[in-house]
Amino acid sequence: MFIVRDMFNAKPGMASKLAKLMKDTWENTERGKIRVLTDAVGDYNTVVMETEVREIAELEQRMKRYMQDPEIKKKMSGYTDLWLTGRREIMRVVE
Repeated sequence: MFIVRDMFNAKPGMASKLAKLMKDTWENTERGKIRVLTDAVGDYNTVVMETEVREIAELEQRMKRYMQDPEIKKKMSGYTDLWLTGRREIMRVVE
């Protein structure tokens, strides 16, 4: 199993808006268990979307599906205007 974290440094004043957009868009998809996190200590305006996948191939399949989904495209249009930088971490869960 893997934990996938998409981390964004939002523009000042946009972290709450970005977090809400992510939560509203992804919580009702087949993305599985999802959590949206915001900074408590650390870099200001940090938003993290965390999800689990069993295999890396599952993440790739989901990404392809979502990029073709017109409803998700509509919901996420303009989201890149809300953040400055971002990165993805993929961590293996030790079992």
